[in-house]
Order: sequence, then structure tokens, then C-alpha cells
Amino acid sequence: MNLDLVFAALADPTRRAIIDRLRSGDLSSGDLAEPLPISRPAVSQHLKVLEAAGLITRSKSAQRRIVSLNADKLSGATEWLLAAHEEWQRRFDALDDVLAEDAPQQTEQSEP
Repeated sequence: MNLDLVFAALADPTRRAIIDRLRSGDLSSGDLAEPLPISRPAVSQHLKVLEAAGLITRSKSAQRRIVSLNADKLSGATEWLLAAHEEWQRRFDALDDVLAEDAPQQTEQSEP
């Protein structure tokens, strides 16, 4: 899996909006384009990027181009993010331990 292509594709808000819409099911290219404030050729370019990253597949049904979400690619990116998060969390916890050891001990001072 090429995570660079996946993350590059997801970096664009229009492409993320397309992915969000496809979560509820397959849609035609026209249905995907309808609510977006960009031209149909621009939507087509976004779909090409998503398809190249493996995030969607396109098929033909009669005269319609049907776009489907490929959740497996999203799962791969999610797995990478979770693993990275766990590593970062482990490092932050280790840093917290070091800082706690190096922190000056506060002693209570009694009043005269």
C-alpha cells in the first residue's frame, strides 16, 4: 500500500468531502458533483486522484459512472495512524517519567 498517495489524496478538503459522502453508499459521479461548488471536470480530476490512491473504484452501469468507496485503503491508513499514535504516546509517557524524576522535590516549610 502506498500511504503517500493515500495521505496526499486525503489532504484535499474536496476529496475528503467526496469520501465522506461515499461512506453512506455508492453514488454516481453526477450525484457526487451536485453539491460541490466546483465544475464537473474538477470533480472528475479529484476522482482520478482518489482512484489512483486506491480509495475509490469507478464502474459503469448503463449510462452512469458509479463511484464506490474502498474502505480497505482507509483501514490501512487508520492502522498506520494508530501505530504512530501509540508510539508517540509511549514516548510522551517516557518523557513525563524523566521530567518527574528531574523535577525538584517540593518540601513544606513550616512557619515560624
